[in-house]
Amino acid sequence: MSIAPITRALASEKRLLILSWLKDPRAHFPPQLDGDLVEDGVCVVLIAEKLGVSQPTATAHLQRLAEVGLLRAKRVKQWTFYKRDETAIARIRAAVAEAL
Repeated sequence: MSIAPITRALASEKRLLILSWLKDPRAHFPPQLDGDLVEDGVCVVLIAEKLGVSQPTATAHLQRLAEVGLLRAKRVKQWTFYKRDETAIARIRAAVAEAL
């Protein structure tokens, strides 16, 4: 596993905030009408609001994290929800530790 794309994805303070918030979504986001914060993930709309950015900007950050395997996306109705992929994060941690 190459860690270079992962470290580039983590080089953004906003992406680090997203990962931190999604570790405990109930503590950082209000309940959603569609989808459970833990089971389904958090809607892009809520993440964009909390980041103080537009939805397209939030989506770009979220897609970048998903591309390297840190997040999983799930469609519910017309919304996209994101949650951490803890299994992938554990593999990535191991790969980074091995590389260092």
